[in-house]
Amino acid sequence: MCGILGIATTAGRRLELSTARIEQMRDEMSHRGPDGAGLWRNEHVALAHRRLAVIDPSEAGAQPMVDDEASPRFVLTYNGELYNERELRADLERRGERFASTCDTETVLRAWACWGTSALERMRGMFAFGVYDARLKTLTLVRDPLGVKPLLWWCDGSSVVFASEVRPILAHPEVMAAPNPRMVSAYLTTIRTVLGSETLFQGVRSVRPGEMVQIDLGAPGERGIVASETRWWRGARPSACGDDAEARARVRDSVRGSVLGQLRSDVPLCTLLSGGIDSTIIAGVAAGEVGELRSFCSGAPGEGDSDLTAARAVAGEIGTIHDEAPIDQGLFEQRWPEMVDALGVPLSTPNEVAINEVARRLRSTGCVVTLSGEGADELFAGYEAPMDSAAAFIHEGGGPDRAGAFELDANAWAPVDFKPGILRERAWEAAEEDSWLTGFYTREFGRACEETGERGLGAHLRFHRMINLTGLLARLDTATMLAGVEGRTPFADGEVAHLAESIPLSFKFREMGADADTGSGSAATRTATAVRTKLVLREAFAGDVPSFVLQRPKASFPLPFQDWMGPHAEALRRSSLAREIFRDEAVNAVSSEPGKLWRLAWPMINIAMWGERWGW
Repeated sequence: MCGILGIATTAGRRLELSTARIEQMRDEMSHRGPDGAGLWRNEHVALAHRRLAVIDPSEAGAQPMVDDEASPRFVLTYNGELYNERELRADLERRGERFASTCDTETVLRAWACWGTSALERMRGMFAFGVYDARLKTLTLVRDPLGVKPLLWWCDGSSVVFASEVRPILAHPEVMAAPNPRMVSAYLTTIRTVLGSETLFQGVRSVRPGEMVQIDLGAPGERGIVASETRWWRGARPSACGDDAEARARVRDSVRGSVLGQLRSDVPLCTLLSGGIDSTIIAGVAAGEVGELRSFCSGAPGEGDSDLTAARAVAGEIGTIHDEAPIDQGLFEQRWPEMVDALGVPLSTPNEVAINEVARRLRSTGCVVTLSGEGADELFAGYEAPMDSAAAFIHEGGGPDRAGAFELDANAWAPVDFKPGILRERAWEAAEEDSWLTGFYTREFGRACEETGERGLGAHLRFHRMINLTGLLARLDTATMLAGVEGRTPFADGEVAHLAESIPLSFKFREMGADADTGSGSAATRTATAVRTKLVLREAFAGDVPSFVLQRPKASFPLPFQDWMGPHAEALRRSSLAREIFRDEAVNAVSSEPGKLWRLAWPMINIAMWGERWGW
């Protein structure tokens, strides 16, 4: 797990940046790689790396890595973990490849040299990397199927810069740090700092999950560098799945296999445990394989069924060595602006603070890798209220042509129709009156229909994976890597996703009012738990998960942030960007009652902090 950086110009031009300047850009993300740093360059390409050593911590795993020291053709800078590394390495060795390390980076490099882009179909893991082909003068950027690892890039026609985070890109002398008006408005509604390939910064783009960007540096077109974007991974269509027992067995085997595959580490490993079903499944499987597994939870101390209380109970049942990172108002107030400053972007959800705090806590105990439960809800239909809302929309005659707009409105923080009263006229015009945002949601829902081959509730679930899961994985990456911790997500795995998405929706979710004796699982278990979500997943692990976990409502490190925002509301009056964007009436209302207007206050205060961070 690392931070990667690359800078390139067209062949025949010279890369003018000094080595010291490139190293300075690379070290903007030292938190992603506290264990080492490397740089490779030739006349027109530079690849750099910050290393968090997890597999083969020796110098043999240092990056950037070349296929041949004497005459390199392929140069790789890589961030991630390859979970089928041993199988892939064995295949390569049978083909005559020889290895100098036990690091998965070398396996990725040799696989690319052997199979080219078709190597991606053989790779199971989380990854983002850039690989330069010195013979063909091409640079290829790749991101894993579900987007566990981030990858951003910028191109002006003559130069390309890419990195794991935005700060190194903005440190390039030719890149101007300027807000992207339509994404600023989109953030107010979605609290997403990236949507599709758009980011909050003008000109800075994101490689999308399951996407590959191929950049020809040797033969620029009339407008400069030629870049093509290709989707190399797509979700599965639902298919016949036999009976309940077969579905449960397949899910159990797939999820267990993913957890076991992600336990490989040459540094201490632990798990996050919220007391919910997803983290309990992961912790239970891992605890059966790891002698003394440590588990960690964060949250706000309180009465009743809090995450902290539930996680303690689960840890006692499954036998993990449990620890906590509690959050109070003072700590929340301190960490929030610190994280915005360090990351250079607003926070997404408030519990990003809790994830960062638990990452700090586990790192302080010596753990470097942690397992986390992201992905189960979007793949196995875990969100009851959004699914019910979508079902009601469909039953009322809502079709796919309006479904994107429905999803946008149903999950809005600052609804689109509120914007004219929140944003100044010039800011609203610069944001294209959210035409891009509504168009993006419409196009993405169309893609969900195309992937699933249907236009109903299954397409809405696929849309949740495409939008919501991508955001949650970005949140996990930024919050954990800021503490120098690698977060692994056994549910958010390409093979688990293909299986989960191939299972009919009725095996995963029961609509309100549907017969409780139909769908996945035994009637006894369904009646006892009265749940309608993640049916096949619950049944697959019913014998391993404590009954109180099966019945517990969904939660995820929740914080009473509504009551904690007040001290930072003044940033709205202080920030030049906020004054430029927001109407005085909106600033005054939110500043006066941030707790009451929390859906507006959270994104607006974040935008104000972000503007102060960049001096806007």
